[in-house]
Amino acid sequence: MIKILFICHGNICRSPMAEYVMKDLAAKAGLSNRLFIASAATSTEEIGNGVHWGTRQKLSSVGISTAGKTAVQIKKSDYKTYDYIIGMDQWNMKNMHRFWGGDPDKKLYKLLSFAGSDRDVADPWYTGDFDQTYTDVLAGCQGLLAHLKKQCPSS
Repeated sequence: MIKILFICHGNICRSPMAEYVMKDLAAKAGLSNRLFIASAATSTEEIGNGVHWGTRQKLSSVGISTAGKTAVQIKKSDYKTYDYIIGMDQWNMKNMHRFWGGDPDKKLYKLLSFAGSDRDVADPWYTGDFDQTYTDVLAGCQGLLAHLKKQCPSS
């Protein structure tokens, strides 16, 4: 099983959006039983809070539920547990590198790198644009799925 952890600042907007979009894409590709997908925050600000209403609303509009998800913070053990640890922006990446003391096993990625871009996924907490965030997250997750299919082709 390949384990994927999506990371953003608070784990209420972008990283849960990526978690649930990726779960949906994996299910449609027949890979749900081969991928473990979760999300977490670099900060403690939103721990225990539910997914932001804007993320819930946007995902609901495309038939994806985030029911039951509450914000959690990354743990030291996550680096060993997960195969892919994916940040949404340069600040997440900086915080992830600092938190884990680097990336000796080359597990840390920025989401849009899987879509051939070095851009950040804009934070809708500040932009208010959940549609653009969804477009970016979907592109990154589709690119990640294509990458993963090479490792675990469906049978």
